[in-house]
Amino acid sequence: QVQLVESGGGLVQAGGSLRLSCAASGTIFSINVMGWYRQAPGKQRELVATITSGGSTNYAESVKGRSTISIDNAKKTVSLQMNNLKPEDTAVYYCWAVAGFRAYWGQGTQVSVSS
Repeated sequence: QVQLVESGGGLVQAGGSLRLSCAASGTIFSINVMGWYRQAPGKQRELVATITSGGSTNYAESVKGRSTISIDNAKKTVSLQMNNLKPEDTAVYYCWAVAGFRAYWGQGTQVSVSS
């Protein structure tokens, strides 16, 4: 019904920046919340940032001040601008969305930060 496809991951040096994007496709009547989670090697998946369709945002303390999440309601896309990247940001980043009172996950995109 709904597919989330991420893009923008890759390898970057510490202190660099990346912008992740996620596009939703399929049968979608409304988007309530979109966001990003990440899972580092040997760790549990954790929330990075979320944004509501109204523009309200929340960030994990580990990325607060370094990351900006944005949403395009018309295009049903969410982006995460990450600046001053650190090696501890290395993880698979997953797009997440709530649409029609159901939650959906993307396949994940790898972000690797070298020191």
